[in-house]
Amino acid sequence: MTLQEWTDSLAERLGVELNVDLRLVLDLARDAAHKVERPAAPVTTFLVGYAAALAGGTSQDVARAADVARALTEEVPRAEPA
Repeated sequence: MTLQEWTDSLAERLGVELNVDLRLVLDLARDAAHKVERPAAPVTTFLVGYAAALAGGTSQDVARAADVARALTEEVPRAEPA
């Protein structure tokens, strides 16, 4: 199963319409994992999705929330590996 197929199937099962740039979400997860620490990736993408949904849920809302998160990853010092 491809990532797109998985995403489409999950969205259908959750009963949500999804029109989001998967590359944007993956890039954000990568940035959070590498610039903060690995567990920041799922937490960051969840919070961005939640914020976007509260703002209206459009792809533009996702992009705006992702921009906020990405900017924050640039501001914080990188965590030291445990």
